[in-house]
Parts: sequence; structure tokens; C-alpha cells
Amino acid sequence: MHRPMPLIDSHCHFDFDAFAADRHEVWQRCVALGMQAMIIPGISISQWRPLFALVNAQPDWYGAVGVHPWWVAELAIEPAQLQRAIEERVARERAGNNRCIAVGECGLDANIDAPMDAQLAAFEAQLRAARSLDLPVIVHCVRAHNEVIRLLKSVRPPQGGVIHAFSGSRETADEYWKLGFYLGAGGTITYPRAAKTRATFTSVPLESLLLESDAPDMPHAGRQGERNSPEYLPAVAEILAGLRGISVDEIAAQTTKNARALFNL
Repeated sequence: MHRPMPLIDSHCHFDFDAFAADRHEVWQRCVALGMQAMIIPGISISQWRPLFALVNAQPDWYGAVGVHPWWVAELAIEPAQLQRAIEERVARERAGNNRCIAVGECGLDANIDAPMDAQLAAFEAQLRAARSLDLPVIVHCVRAHNEVIRLLKSVRPPQGGVIHAFSGSRETADEYWKLGFYLGAGGTITYPRAAKTRATFTSVPLESLLLESDAPDMPHAGRQGERNSPEYLPAVAEILAGLRGISVDEIAAQTTKNARALFNL
């Protein structure tokens, strides 16, 4: 059992069926560890309604509205319609509990079959929605940093955002930070073999980092094949503290401050 420390899980798919049987119990364990808030990203249009039904019932959970690149292929609407759908959903949430704090998860993934031109069009539409709504963006990027950076420079959502599960070089990290984008640190840094990612998270400004579980995905070293859980987030904080040679309390305090600043919590 880790001792309590202030934490925010900036990226957790807590609405997924993997948590259907014990969601309340997992969250109670998270609260006992000091977790103050959780961000649950959007992944597809059909998911938005149940996502916000869940979020609006729990005061420390927040949601985002977006279409993940894995779900772009099933989109049956044009990019302009996608932008409008996001704007309409956010307006609906703002008229209610106002618990929608970002656009995303959206971005580019070069490891999947979805055509890159379709991914680019959907991503740009979501960046434009974020700009019109004045919201930060939760970005998924796999082997597509050049394309993502080019689009971010072109559209420039004013509230910036976070590059979820960042695993690039220090140079790429600096590019994102200059564009107003934080870097999400998660389970990847628990693997000693992830030398490049660990080196990046050791050297970038602490003010640029958020903690995330990406649960139920991104299992930690030693937990491969298991369901990942937000209750394991303290282990990410501890490893990050060890890499940087500072206290875990400093990691927890600063990353929580960063998440509150980015998502206006």
C-alpha cells in the first residue's frame, strides 16, 4: 500500500467494460491513495452519452469529447459534421454539469489500417473544435510526430493540451512544450528497457509533465497481461521521482498542479 499523495489521473478509460464489475471499489482504493480527480477521454461518438452519464454521477471525474484514431474508420460523417457534433455535445454538457474539460482522445496512429488521410481530416476537425470551444486537446500519437506537430502549428488550439503516452525524444518533447502541450507519463517508464523514453522524462521540465494510467491498457512492468488500473498510478510517480532524483511528493504536487492548470479543474 502506497502512502497517500495528491494525484490526478490525466488519462483513464474508466468507462470501459474492464471496470464494469468493480469500478466503485477501484475508485475507493484510488481515493485512499490520495487521487483527487480523473480524466476519462472520449473515443467514439456512440460512447459520449454513456461516458457523461458516468462522469456526471461522480464529482471527481471529468470527461472529454473526441474520436480516437482507432474509431475513425467507422465514422459515417464528414469532418465538418464531426466538428459540429463535438461542439454540440460540449454545449450540452456546459448547459448541465459542465464536466467536459477537453477535446479528445484524438490524433494519428501509423500502426493501424485506417487511411492516414482520413485520420488527418478527423484530427484537424477536432483541433478546430477545440479552438472554437477554447478547450485543451488530448492527443494520441503513434509514429506520427512530424504530422501531428505540423497540424498543431497550423491550427494552434489556444489552450494547448497533452501528448498522451509520450515516448519520443527530448527534441520532440521540446517541440510540443513550445506549442503549449504537456507530456503524459505512464506505464512505459516502468520498463527499464524504455531507455529513450526514460531519458526524456528525466530531463524535460517537471512543469511539462502529467501522470496517467491509460487503464485498463498500458500495464506496468511485472504486470503484463493484467488489467491496468488507476490505483497503480503512485508507482509511476515513484519511478519518475527515482529517475529525476527528487521526492515523490514533489512529483505528485507538481503534476497535480499541472493537470489542474491544463484542464482548468
